[in-house]
Amino acid sequence: MLKKKRRVLALMASFCLGISLFSGCGKSETKESTVKDSLVVATAYDAKSLDPHVVNDVASSNVMTQIYGTLVQMNEKNEVVPMLADSFSQLDELTYEFKLKKGVKFHNGEEMKASDVKFSLERAAKSALVSHIFGDIDTSSFKMPDDYTISFKTKAPSSGFLAGLTHCGGSILSEKAVTAAGEKYAMSPVGTGPFKFVSWTKGDRVELERFNDFYGDKPKFSKMTIRVIPEPTNRAIELESGGVDIAYEISSNDIKRIEENEKLQIARIIDNSTQYLGFNNQKKPFNDVKVRQAISYALNTKSIVETVWRGVGKVAVGPIGPNVLYSDKSLQVHEYNVQKAKELLKEAGYEKGFKTTIWTNEKKERVDMATIMQSQLKEVGIDAEIKILEWGAYLDGLSKGEHDMFIIGWTCQTPDPDLAVYAPLHSSKAGTGGNYSFFKNAKVDELIMKGRVMKNSPEREEIYKEIQKEVKEQAPWVFLSNGEQVVGTSKSVKGFVPSPFGYHVLYNVSFQ
Repeated sequence: MLKKKRRVLALMASFCLGISLFSGCGKSETKESTVKDSLVVATAYDAKSLDPHVVNDVASSNVMTQIYGTLVQMNEKNEVVPMLADSFSQLDELTYEFKLKKGVKFHNGEEMKASDVKFSLERAAKSALVSHIFGDIDTSSFKMPDDYTISFKTKAPSSGFLAGLTHCGGSILSEKAVTAAGEKYAMSPVGTGPFKFVSWTKGDRVELERFNDFYGDKPKFSKMTIRVIPEPTNRAIELESGGVDIAYEISSNDIKRIEENEKLQIARIIDNSTQYLGFNNQKKPFNDVKVRQAISYALNTKSIVETVWRGVGKVAVGPIGPNVLYSDKSLQVHEYNVQKAKELLKEAGYEKGFKTTIWTNEKKERVDMATIMQSQLKEVGIDAEIKILEWGAYLDGLSKGEHDMFIIGWTCQTPDPDLAVYAPLHSSKAGTGGNYSFFKNAKVDELIMKGRVMKNSPEREEIYKEIQKEVKEQAPWVFLSNGEQVVGTSKSVKGFVPSPFGYHVLYNVSFQ
């Protein structure tokens, strides 16, 4: 009996030892082995494309900024500093020279050369979507004395040009990869960034993985997933449950709940966007400035913004956001005056009002604003039907001018005011260029072209203040709100800094 008992004990000891070896001595497991190796981010919108020369929207930029690099970038002081360039200089009023970093690899293994830079900037200059930034490049002026030096001229002086090169449209692409992929390039992007493309399930997620041959500091995690979750409450729930580590565009309904959760935190910053109700200025009755002004008077924008956004962002007063250079701080929120609206409609021949439509995408706050506007416009006899479109179809329809009124935002993606007004308000950019209101005004065109070639000075400031006042008078838009980036993160996420440009660097993040 004793012999049998000893055999059982020996078997039990052997079994326990096996388990101990198999489990890897769990009690001595290092902290490093438990740190997350993948970042999951929830965003409201899917990217439209991952080709930086065929899009100019924040959702696409949020993905592309992880994949691509630009010659220069903005630092925390809004100064232009080198990125893919080792150094840069402005040789004269029109000429820029860049010395490139050596040994920078594209995700396909090819080394980045001056020829890739030339190819990329020529392509950007011809793009309808980003030519408002890169169209001033004189594409006949490129000089490449060696593989790591490139210079070129602009067609005219431009104070904001170097800052514009930090835009996603200035991403440097592999000429070999673009040529090989042809029309399929948007679904197989190749950049120099710290993360490389793996897959894209449209409407659901983009998968990226760390690029181990990245020239700079390697990210602390190996995989990144950007999930599309349009409903804001669902984004907050996913953050609370641990399904995502970072959630963009936390709604006012969910801010308090996240702030009170000891495992979560909120990052906030007023961004460079101006959200507005735009009119198709080439369609009747919106081609009449009195009708546009009447609708402005008919809408209580302060009440609309405060009711819908509830402390997120601030009421807008003009086309240039408060953080952007030369924003006119003397402008006031436009007057809400129903009687004046009725008088202007009568003068324009619409005493009995008219039927129209308000377009918006699925974003809840925009739908809510449209619903309040619909009610307020009824008071002056305007019957507005709300049309809600999917984001890609929405942008396509706006580009083609199929709309009457619409709600959208424009983000100035550098601190320079040229990007705040040139694309969305210059007549040459009507439609695909960003001027979805199809606003065409000779005086505003002239002022914009003057301002963009002047050096920063009190004279340039006066030009942009005059632009803001003239746009307010001509009323191609009803200014609604200046946005605020409200991002929820797990407290284990370190190093995330929200950007006022609306798209955020994720590769500097780490987990604690």
